[in-house]
Amino acid sequence: MRIHLKKGEKLFVNGAVIRADQRCSIEFLNNVAFLLETHVMQAEMAKSPFQQLYFVVQTLLMNPENESLTRQMYWHLSESLRAVVESRNLLTGLDSADELIKSQRYFDALKIIRGLFPIESRIMNAVSKEEDRIIERHVA
Repeated sequence: MRIHLKKGEKLFVNGAVIRADQRCSIEFLNNVAFLLETHVMQAEMAKSPFQQLYFVVQTLLMNPENESLTRQMYWHLSESLRAVVESRNLLTGLDSADELIKSQRYFDALKIIRGLFPIESRIMNAVSKEEDRIIERHVA
C-alpha cells in the first residue's frame, strides 16, 4: 500500500507519529495499522455517541499500548448504544463495527462508523426539531 503525504502532514503508524518535512510517498510492504491526519478526530469534536465511538476506535490505532483498556471502553459504548438506538441502519453498522473490532481490524471499523455519522445526524436533527415543536406548544 502506498500513501502520499503533503509537506507537514502527519501519519500515525502503530502508535508512532510521523510528519513529512516535504511531499513524499510511503509504501507499506506488510500489514500495518495507520491513520492519516485527515481522519483523526480531536476529543473535543467527538460530541455525538457515534463520534465518541469513533474516537475510541481511533485510540486503539494510535495508542496500542493501552489496547486492553480501550477495547473495554469500546464494548461499554457499543452496549450502551444498543440499549438506546432504534435505527436498523445504525444497529447494522454497529454489528459490522463490532465484528471488525473482534478481529482487530480497527481501520475498517473506523470507516464503518464514519459512514454512520450522517444517519446519526439526521436522527438527532429530527429529534431536536420535534423537541422544539413540543416546547413551542407548551410555551404558547
